[in-house]
Amino acid sequence: MPLYEHVMIARQDLSNTQAEGLIEHFGTVLADNGGQLVENEYWGVKTMAYKINKNRKGHYAFLRTDAPAPAIQEMERLMRLHDDVMRVLTIKVDAHGEGPSVQMQKRDERSDRGERRERR
Repeated sequence: MPLYEHVMIARQDLSNTQAEGLIEHFGTVLADNGGQLVENEYWGVKTMAYKINKNRKGHYAFLRTDAPAPAIQEMERLMRLHDDVMRVLTIKVDAHGEGPSVQMQKRDERSDRGERRERR
């Protein structure tokens, strides 16, 4: 089956558990249509570059799926109809990357940094 990666932005006024519940909900939609949710990452609340539906921030989630095209189309259709989902981006990939996504690696690198140099 084809492999896909999705990034979803949900409204900022949801709680973290509600945002993660959306991921589970769309995973079951895929499973009902013959696909599977391989991996998911909840990236947290992030500030957007511009307002979307009067929101400055949003809950970001990253999904890796293995599903036929009709299952992806149905999931995207339901995401676009859902009131809590503001944006969806789906990309077809040849293979899923190993380990965490770049966004999660970036967060880990920040904690590993040393102390800042002082300016003179």
